[in-house]
Amino acid sequence: MIQHSAGSGKSNSIAWSAHRMAGLHNADDEKVFDSVIVITDRKVLDRQLQETISQFEHKAGVVQKIDENSQQLAEALMKGTPVVVTTIQKFPFILDKVKGMKDKRFAIIVDEAHSSQSGSAAQKLRKALTTEAAPKKTVTIELDGETVEVTADVEIDPEDVTAEDVVNEVIASRKRPENVSYFAFTATPKGKTLELFGRPNPETGLPDPFHVYSMRQAIEEGFILDVLKHYTSYKAFYKLGSTAEEKLVPQGKAKKALARYATLHPYNISQKVVVIIEHFREHVAEKIGGKAKAMVVTDSRKAAVRYKLAMDRYLKERGYADMKALVAFSGKVEDPESGSDEFSESSMNPDIKGQEPAEAFKKDEYRVLLVANKYQTGFDQPLLHSMYVDKRLSGVLAVQTLSRLNRTCLGKEDTFVLDFVNDPEEILESFLPYYRTATLENVTDPNIVHELQVKLDKAGVYYPAEVEGFAEAFFDPKRKQAGLHAWLKPAADRFGELDEEPQDQFRKDLGTFVRMYDFLSQIVHYDDPDLEKRYAFGKNLLPRIQERSTETSLLELDSDVRLTHYRLQKLGEQNLSLEKGDLVKLTPVSAAGTGSAAEDEEKRLAEIVQKMNDLFSGDLSEADMVGYVTTLSGKLLENETLAQQAKANTEEQFAMGDFRDIMTDLILDSQDAHNSIADQLLKDDRIFAAMQGMLAKMVFKTFAARP
Repeated sequence: MIQHSAGSGKSNSIAWSAHRMAGLHNADDEKVFDSVIVITDRKVLDRQLQETISQFEHKAGVVQKIDENSQQLAEALMKGTPVVVTTIQKFPFILDKVKGMKDKRFAIIVDEAHSSQSGSAAQKLRKALTTEAAPKKTVTIELDGETVEVTADVEIDPEDVTAEDVVNEVIASRKRPENVSYFAFTATPKGKTLELFGRPNPETGLPDPFHVYSMRQAIEEGFILDVLKHYTSYKAFYKLGSTAEEKLVPQGKAKKALARYATLHPYNISQKVVVIIEHFREHVAEKIGGKAKAMVVTDSRKAAVRYKLAMDRYLKERGYADMKALVAFSGKVEDPESGSDEFSESSMNPDIKGQEPAEAFKKDEYRVLLVANKYQTGFDQPLLHSMYVDKRLSGVLAVQTLSRLNRTCLGKEDTFVLDFVNDPEEILESFLPYYRTATLENVTDPNIVHELQVKLDKAGVYYPAEVEGFAEAFFDPKRKQAGLHAWLKPAADRFGELDEEPQDQFRKDLGTFVRMYDFLSQIVHYDDPDLEKRYAFGKNLLPRIQERSTETSLLELDSDVRLTHYRLQKLGEQNLSLEKGDLVKLTPVSAAGTGSAAEDEEKRLAEIVQKMNDLFSGDLSEADMVGYVTTLSGKLLENETLAQQAKANTEEQFAMGDFRDIMTDLILDSQDAHNSIADQLLKDDRIFAAMQGMLAKMVFKTFAARP
């Protein structure tokens, strides 16, 4: 395992390693490796690696990028292409196409090994590269009067292969193959990665990295920047009101729903958008010769959609034509409350005409990139100077996300993080294990899988005979899907008859068992057919017992709750010093989540709302009251001039017409009753603009809905 800090040139190290290995010969002048395979598990990073490695190519055909299909990958390996760059997801599709690979020798370079080498995809990779050559058969023939022995390839008759043979083959495929050498590169190794690829320390016996280029050394030598030097925290304070005083709901789920409601509330997002854009224009825009860019990290695809709409609206209202935003998320998002039944990356970025947001972001006019579970890892943009975080981050994800800022370029002297939700000390603690050399407290106890097996067997959801019957069907080379269902259905039915608490417990235990066996079987050779059969049974049972949505869904609480008060407050800027922090060791993998599940007690919604208010409201005053918006919107809806303009104009034209003047008059009329709110609106044009945009949308939609 090679631990090289993010942004320190890891891609170049991988490229050099691949080329050196591809040309490596032994004392007999034989090639040490038939092919060097560079593997990643992310498409964006895959392209970056392909480009970097290809820059080192001095002869056509040395490097092959697998950018078409699995057939292309199989052919590259069969003919011994020196360097192959691909994603791990392609390997499961080539098992039937690759023959005789066990006689070849491979070097596998794994990029970001913490995520690429855990689970069944890694097992299938090993199986693909260790497939036996087709069996040989010697026959005697007469040729020109002479008897000649000829060795020919023959196919195995499926009738000769039993389910037991297949089970044994699968168990064998979990071993480390002798014809494969692994070189795992990562900036943020998890404990699991160290156990898989680390070398035993002669003093402690615990696995250590083979080579380290730490974050500390990379910062000191100027290869990357310290992203925690300028870290500012904000906190949102709010109060909620309940319109369903006596409604009973599960406390835990309701708390999550209420927090979600507040997070996605248009007023919350609009206030954060004002802070982000004005901070960027005042403190960031002129950095790096006026080319600095920023990323906004949102906590969901729906949040990203609402951020993009709010940001586009604010930029237009303020006349900031020199600044554009892009949004990046996968798939499609349904959000009728935002004005459309379906949002997609392409529909929200119409100007880039289907281009990847990461590519379009290179253009000067795009200064802000909004992301939801995308580009938080494997994204390299040296002009990225600041990050606005509205998502819970911890551990490896916190380090990887914030490290998007650490790239250096001419004129880039510092970075900036503005965090709306995370505790700075927790962020610092996430970075400390990787500031120096990653070390383990201990190794994982391999008996965990046996303990979980006993616990699952006792739950009474499945019977041993069902596991055996499923295994016979599953490992049968001529198996049919219908035969598998017959063995899984009884267990799924018994699971459905359990109460919610034992259901949750069994589901967690089974998921942990599957993950732990996936991981530990790469280190420990259990050689246990019973474990392998239970793993296959459990992995196929899991999708059938996934948690279903309940009556207390997030959406159903929205109509029972309203946001009454809100304030966004700056807590201060600080330097989170990595140098002063203590060494933090990584913990081994454990059977987390296998204890008793806590019962989700039902309580009155109003009581839960009050508890949430105690946590988040702080010292809120009348000036923070969002209810003022309701009063204003009611008065605006009584205005006949606005009613006529709403019928004759688009929403955009409506907001730019007489709306501002009429709204100003109403604020002045109500100044005595709501003096502090009115003063803020009239004295700060930014606050006024945000309020105007929100009210215009609400009022226009109400008018438009009237007959």
